[in-house]
Amino acid sequence: MPGMKQRTAQVRWEQRMQTPLLALALAFAVAYAIPIVTPDAKSWVHTVCMVIEWVVWGSFAVDYLVRLTLAPGKLLFVRSHPLDLIAVLLPLVQPLRLLRVVSTLLLVGRRARMAPQITLTTYVGGAVVGLMMFGSLAVLHVERDAPNGNIKTLGDAVWWSFTTMTTVGYGDHAPTTGLGRVLAVGLMLAGIALLGVVTANIAAWFISRFERDDAEERRQTALLEALTQEVRQLRVEVGRLSGAAASVPGVVPVRDGVAATPDKAAI
Repeated sequence: MPGMKQRTAQVRWEQRMQTPLLALALAFAVAYAIPIVTPDAKSWVHTVCMVIEWVVWGSFAVDYLVRLTLAPGKLLFVRSHPLDLIAVLLPLVQPLRLLRVVSTLLLVGRRARMAPQITLTTYVGGAVVGLMMFGSLAVLHVERDAPNGNIKTLGDAVWWSFTTMTTVGYGDHAPTTGLGRVLAVGLMLAGIALLGVVTANIAAWFISRFERDDAEERRQTALLEALTQEVRQLRVEVGRLSGAAASVPGVVPVRDGVAATPDKAAI
């Protein structure tokens, strides 16, 4: 069937492109971080980093187009992958570096969820580290040159990102620009969501452990009951056979597994 062949080809493409796209995402992270951490670097360094960012975005865009082509139902694919489409279109709407950060995060998160070998805990941990890193770099890029800003170093940005994601908010560092506050809202929502996922995952783990223990206890109890019932049936059968043997002349009955001694007076 053509639809089945297209679906198989799509799955193969996605599995084949997981590792290269994740490697490109790491390259994007480095290319995004270098100009912010070292703003005084040479101009060609900034140019190379910008080229890498656009190449990574282009690779994800090509990946989306190939998967769309291989998908049996094009409209269904677009409806079921809205984050992929938004992430690909964002840089075209407004080619800002911050939007390319968001688009890359969305696409990497989508592909990471598709990988069967990545567990939920690993994904959540990677999402926390990635969001904290990109949030720190983005807010440093936005707030470093702000007149009234107090986030001037990478250490300040990382501390602010950590306190924001954990919803602690000490208030010693806070964004003053509009874009910085938008970043803060995004990190707050992401922190609440990730903490909820971690809490639910831990609770589910404890519940599964208790359920396994209860299931094992119920299995052992059922096994003991079955063995007890079988022993009772065997005793009944032995008693029936012993009674039948006692009624036959010359046959020594068996009592509790031991042959009874014949009565001398009866001999």
